[in-house]
Amino acid sequence: MVSVDKNAPPASGVYGLANANRWIFLGETANIQADLFQHLSHPSAFLKEHAPSGFTFELSSEESRMLRLRQLVLELEPISNAGKGTLSR
Repeated sequence: MVSVDKNAPPASGVYGLANANRWIFLGETANIQADLFQHLSHPSAFLKEHAPSGFTFELSSEESRMLRLRQLVLELEPISNAGKGTLSR
């Protein structure tokens, strides 16, 4: 959690959770830091099962977040998105 606090901004953008094997989830939000804290401090059953070991993010305006998320989902093929764009919390 310290890494999220130090490295993830409370800003608009897209983010990804991954482990050593593959991308687990990609999301878009108005507050990257808050969403990452939520996923990592109160993980869903899915995240508990797949145990993310890292995250990344890209700043993006509110208008372009969803398009960028769709592009990244197609490119990186995370195991949870499957075209949904959200992860149950």
